[in-house]
Amino acid sequence: MKHFFHIIFFICQLGISQSLAPVSKVPLAADRFIGVDNYKNNYSIKDRVLNKQGPDGNFLFNDLQLGRITSVDIINPLKVVVFFQDTNTVVLLDNKLSEIQRINFNNLPQFLNVSTATNAGNNSLWLFNVDTQQLELYNYGSKLQTVVSQPFPGKLLSQASNFNYCFTLTEKKLRAFNIYGSILNEVPSEGYEKIIQQNENLVALKEKSLYYLPDFAMRNDAISHETVKLPLTEITIKDLQLTNDFLYIYDGENLHTFKLTLPTKE
Repeated sequence: MKHFFHIIFFICQLGISQSLAPVSKVPLAADRFIGVDNYKNNYSIKDRVLNKQGPDGNFLFNDLQLGRITSVDIINPLKVVVFFQDTNTVVLLDNKLSEIQRINFNNLPQFLNVSTATNAGNNSLWLFNVDTQQLELYNYGSKLQTVVSQPFPGKLLSQASNFNYCFTLTEKKLRAFNIYGSILNEVPSEGYEKIIQQNENLVALKEKSLYYLPDFAMRNDAISHETVKLPLTEITIKDLQLTNDFLYIYDGENLHTFKLTLPTKE
């Protein structure tokens, strides 16, 4: 009977500690993996060309004159945000990767020099202004900009956002902001190298390991949310994305899909 309880306890511990369940592994020939949207379409970049493949069909976008694609935000598949830092330009694309609008920050009445540009919803973008070292919201409909943060000391390493929150990672601090310009959370960066988001939650990359930060945008002193190191086998992490509780990791040759399940709380 004693051994029986030891076995049950061991099984329970396994269930609690297991946070990632492998779903699939498929070959992917790409320079960069962007992500999978809510309609199961896969986005990647090959030879400076943005590719979309999936139930919606196969589509391509490229404008080599704009330089290298810095980032692609697919949180709204009907308005994909493609940012070219070399030319300080954003191109908005529809679900067939046809151009909707082009925003050249060099040509604005108030010149903006930005290093990041992601979708904030309501015709707005989250921007990091390199000259002022501040996070801003820019409404490309009204052409109005709103400063969200105080100047950041140090280099911006990574930015992740959605329609409600923007998360910024510098060499010393990890922060969360809302669209009203309020800072929701600020903690030491813990040596993280990159962050990705899903709603209020973050996954951070550090020394080839991944850490899950639940409710990072909702944290307060009254509620304790512990960071969880995700149990991951030896996989080279070149690109990654978290959406709908699925974690996608691209190792340069294959796209690995995992189902993310949080440890059971006691």
